[in-house]
Amino acid sequence: MNAIKNFIQDESGVTAMEYALIAGAIAAIVGVVFTNIGTQVKTKLNAVLVALGGTAV
Repeated sequence: MNAIKNFIQDESGVTAMEYALIAGAIAAIVGVVFTNIGTQVKTKLNAVLVALGGTAV
């Protein structure tokens, strides 16, 4: 019975799990931000290319 109580009260693994969740959330946010920036950069570069007489990619 004491082993079960100790297991329930042990919070040492909780901190690692919290850090993993935070790292996952940050990675997802960074992915979304860079995808949006990449799309905007591609749009601007295509506009410059067309203005110079080329064909957009």
